[in-house]
Parts: sequence; structure tokens; C-alpha cells
Amino acid sequence: SRAMKFMERLKEAGCSFALDDFGSGLSSFGYLKTLPVDYLKIDGAFVKDLENDPIARAMIVSINSIGHEMQLKTVAECVESAAALERLRMIGVDYVQGFHIGEPMPLEELAGVRMMPR
Repeated sequence: SRAMKFMERLKEAGCSFALDDFGSGLSSFGYLKTLPVDYLKIDGAFVKDLENDPIARAMIVSINSIGHEMQLKTVAECVESAAALERLRMIGVDYVQGFHIGEPMPLEELAGVRMMPR
């Protein structure tokens, strides 16, 4: 309950929250029902198997459906191919992240500015 109060105060200040690695544990559904999150991040293990495993694909469809039913935006982790990106687009996932979209880079490069040392 303390975490929920903390999150609600931060939401009032304009912060958003994501429930990361959703689907990787049974407690995910309990958190989803009680925490005031805005984004549901679909565990990358499902996304990596999307093209070859019909069960992984069904899990993604299910998670995406639950998220949208709760008015949450969905994010697929570990998108590593054009085929996976297209399949996720067809499923209706809202956002994607992964090496197919772009490789990790230092924040300074991404922002195009030199960061001040701490």
C-alpha cells in the first residue's frame, strides 16, 4: 500500500509507470490489478519466440488484450527482426523496443549534447 500511495503521488506530479517484464511470473497479474501503471511491457522471452512458437504468440495477444482492456499502452521488449515487428503491429501492440529498432547507445549520443560530469 505504501508503494501504491507513492506511485499515486508521483502520477499527480506527471510521472508515468510501466510494469516491466509482464508475464514472466504469476504475480504479474496481481500487480497489474493493484498498481496504477500506464504501460504494460511484454516480457522479451515471449517476443523472442513470437515467430516460431504459437503459445508465445498467444501469450502476447492475451497480454496486449488485457492491457488495452485496462486502458494501458503495451510495449513489446526484445524486437529483433522485421518479421517480429510486423507481427506485433498486426497484433496491435502500441510500442516496441529492441535491436531491430535501434542499438543501445550512450545518452550523450542519443541526445546529441555533451552531458555535464557529476
